[in-house]
Amino acid sequence: MSIRPLAMDRAAGVLLGEACGDALGVPYEMAAPPVGEAVMKGGGLGPYDPGEWSDDTQMTLCVARVAADGLDLTSAKALDAVSDAFTAWLDGGATDVGVQTHAVLTEAKSLQGSPHERLTAASEALHDRTGLTAGNGALMRTPIVGLSALDDRDATARAARAIARLTHTDPLAGDSAVLWSEAIRVAVTEGRLDLTAGLDLVCAANIGKWGDWIEAATGSEPGQFGNNGFTVTALQDAWAAITTTDRGDGSAMHLQRGLQAAVRAGHDTDTVAAIAGSLLGARYGASAVPTQWRRMVHGWPGLRAHDLVELAVSVSVGGRRPGVWPSVETMVDPDIPALGIPHPIDPDIVLGTITDLGRVRELGVQAIVSLCPLGLDDIPAEGMTARDHIEFWINDGEHEDSNPHLDFVLDDASSALRQFRAEGKRVLVHCRLGSQRTPAVALRYAVDLGVAPELAERSIRDALPGIRGEGRLWHVAAHGA
Repeated sequence: MSIRPLAMDRAAGVLLGEACGDALGVPYEMAAPPVGEAVMKGGGLGPYDPGEWSDDTQMTLCVARVAADGLDLTSAKALDAVSDAFTAWLDGGATDVGVQTHAVLTEAKSLQGSPHERLTAASEALHDRTGLTAGNGALMRTPIVGLSALDDRDATARAARAIARLTHTDPLAGDSAVLWSEAIRVAVTEGRLDLTAGLDLVCAANIGKWGDWIEAATGSEPGQFGNNGFTVTALQDAWAAITTTDRGDGSAMHLQRGLQAAVRAGHDTDTVAAIAGSLLGARYGASAVPTQWRRMVHGWPGLRAHDLVELAVSVSVGGRRPGVWPSVETMVDPDIPALGIPHPIDPDIVLGTITDLGRVRELGVQAIVSLCPLGLDDIPAEGMTARDHIEFWINDGEHEDSNPHLDFVLDDASSALRQFRAEGKRVLVHCRLGSQRTPAVALRYAVDLGVAPELAERSIRDALPGIRGEGRLWHVAAHGA
């Protein structure tokens, strides 16, 4: 299937939002809430490096890598693959594991049957013994399921419940996964936040309860619903964090406000923030995730922000397509000429095209800001660290839907340039052809340095005579939204 650019941005934001929320909550898990803003300082129960995600995102990635292969998540083949991935993760990648999930994955090893049959049987046995299998471990890994069937809400619900049942038999766990997966599907396809959209998809006996629980959480202060290790209260805290920080203006800043509120809910902070981040990412897109978070976020199995985008977009279009972005090896076109022109205001900012990615040593740059889609082998560019090569989500289209957070993204890109320069780095900023996005960001950077917009525009035009110095992108770069 194909999806329009705006929906693709939102799809790309699901895993990125989840991972950033996870890494933001890690330092405060089962500890005192942050004084002021939460930061990705690492530590926590892992302990984790700054910006490293925990088991919430790790388990989600187990599901994501199966879905990115184009498998139907309700099929026995996919459920076996997910089950095998969970087991391999437990044995070789888990930095932290919930008590219930650990018990199920461990007991399943001694049972007979296919991988998913063993896990389901162990999950059911645990429920029969304890009646307590409604932890938040199924909910935390469900966001990617919301991308697996964007045009089919019933298929989304079936997949969410099937993935949940592998370790969490309690119907409440399955219901919470269904509700959140459907909310993500709606946010990506319709651009709205609606946790009640999936009420008709939960167990019939629980519809009234879930309606009451959602209503109680809407607009309420996070952290007042009890132990959020329980799937219901985790969902309530995440939804409360989202709704209580929603100013109704569609601002990309809602993502940051919501995640800060989710961390302040306390207790299982990484999980609640991961859950909230996935839905906020689905609503506002990868373009709303700030540079400082994208630059830091990373984790098992050796992935970073670009990899999360590749996985999420691949799932959203029904699986990887060989030779097609985002799974293509490179987006570099040998027919596009290099540019490599110094910024007229700051010569240590180099303005380029995608071909300049191969000229890092020649240009003498130590950091790169990319403004166009890149292939898997394009980032980080040779000689760059992953933290010193950052992508931004900017489209060339003039319609507002092409760049819903244009002022935010331009400001964020300019901020990245200023941060790199503060670190003493010479920076390449480039788009594909160097004719529209590159000069727009160069213009915003000059204005942010204090140059009058008219002078900045004239300087950029003189330096790049072939640019398209017109339209919404150029206007917002010079004057703001």
